[in-house]
Amino acid sequence: MTMTNVVFKRLYPKDYTPEVSTRVSNALLVGAIIGQLFVGLICDRIGRKVALIFTTLIIVLGATLGTVAHGAHGNAQGLFWFLTFARGLTGIGVGGEYPASSTSASEAANEQMLSKRGPVFIMVTNFVLSFGGPLASSVFLIVLSIAGENHLPTVWRVCFGVGIVLPLMVLVFRLRMLSSKLYRKGAIKSEHSLSHFAAVDAEGLFAGRVPYRLVFKRYWRSLIGTCGAWFLYDFVTFPNGVFSGTIISSVIHNGDIKKTAEWQLLLSSIALPGVFIGALLCNPFGRRNTMILGFSGYLIFGLTIGLAYEKITKITPLFIIFYGLMQSSGNLGPGDMLGLVSAESYATPIRGTCYGLSAAVGKAGAAVGTQAFTPIQNHLGKKWTFIIAAICGVTGILVTYFFVPDMTGVDLAEEDAHFMEYLKLNGWEGVVGEGEGEDADLIKREPSNGSATASVHNA
Repeated sequence: MTMTNVVFKRLYPKDYTPEVSTRVSNALLVGAIIGQLFVGLICDRIGRKVALIFTTLIIVLGATLGTVAHGAHGNAQGLFWFLTFARGLTGIGVGGEYPASSTSASEAANEQMLSKRGPVFIMVTNFVLSFGGPLASSVFLIVLSIAGENHLPTVWRVCFGVGIVLPLMVLVFRLRMLSSKLYRKGAIKSEHSLSHFAAVDAEGLFAGRVPYRLVFKRYWRSLIGTCGAWFLYDFVTFPNGVFSGTIISSVIHNGDIKKTAEWQLLLSSIALPGVFIGALLCNPFGRRNTMILGFSGYLIFGLTIGLAYEKITKITPLFIIFYGLMQSSGNLGPGDMLGLVSAESYATPIRGTCYGLSAAVGKAGAAVGTQAFTPIQNHLGKKWTFIIAAICGVTGILVTYFFVPDMTGVDLAEEDAHFMEYLKLNGWEGVVGEGEGEDADLIKREPSNGSATASVHNA
């Protein structure tokens, strides 16, 4: 949508108002929130593989509808409502990718290379996500060069169509994948396996079901950290990503589409090295400290651009460099670390759910930021979008320091063991594991002298 926003403003100057632009952009965010919450539950209760296949198919369907979008009788508003629906559907799949892909990646990396889990996780998640920026700009420039500026409808449809091909390429591999050992041993999937002895305990917890009240009681602090930091990060990074093409177009004054795309490619390329720096720092420097460092970049570069906006925008290369460094800081810190700490901070049975909740709160921040972006520019001035980014950086530092746990080097299986012991001590009983034999355990309370003693039996 970054460059499509620029194209639509050229094609439909009267119809593509800021309100319509925000609605079309926000549709993906609303869908993403639904997908993150829904698929977060699916990947915990049904399985990682089912969740990944579901998200892939939804993305393909949404991207296909977006590519062929039309309004009745060529009506522009009909086109934009069609795109709103298509991007909302795509958003459900995109949002679902967060918990489904990240839980699978973190568990696989934990099993195969524990000491390098952090860097490996970053390279298969945030690096690929961040690489999408320059890739999308490159695809746009190639298609624009081939079709020319006289065929802009063809340009944006072909660019949307590329989004159908990429998820289809990974579908074959996802159909053949296996769930991790951590998930096979730690999943809480069945609500009925223990029905022959299930009962309601003194606190009203149903045996065999995921005890969400106990989950929030144990992880409330971590949830404040991951949810709060993700909200702040997406509040800044998403509108600055979606509307960066519009910002650049206004800075270069003549609004040339190809020149805008070229500067956009440079901007996204400058932002990319932050991913590698974050991956290098996450082990020796620690997850929490690296995230604080990244939020500090929002403070430094956001404040620099904001306070010197009138002067710095007169020198386009300098503005792009500082803008790119601000986005690179975001990639280095919260961009790299939020997915990692959200995957590491929670036990396997509820990892997808808590990850999905954290990411959904982040996307709510993105929706709020996107909705507020244009009013902030119109009423306070364009420089305030960067000053507010600096304020979010300070807030992010505080939230990270006080609430985000640092699980650097800790085996995920250790937290699983602590979580199961916590459930037993709090009177929960149920089946853990998705299979029979060694992959399934029975957690049951055994009364002794009037008190409840927790024990684990192999199923």
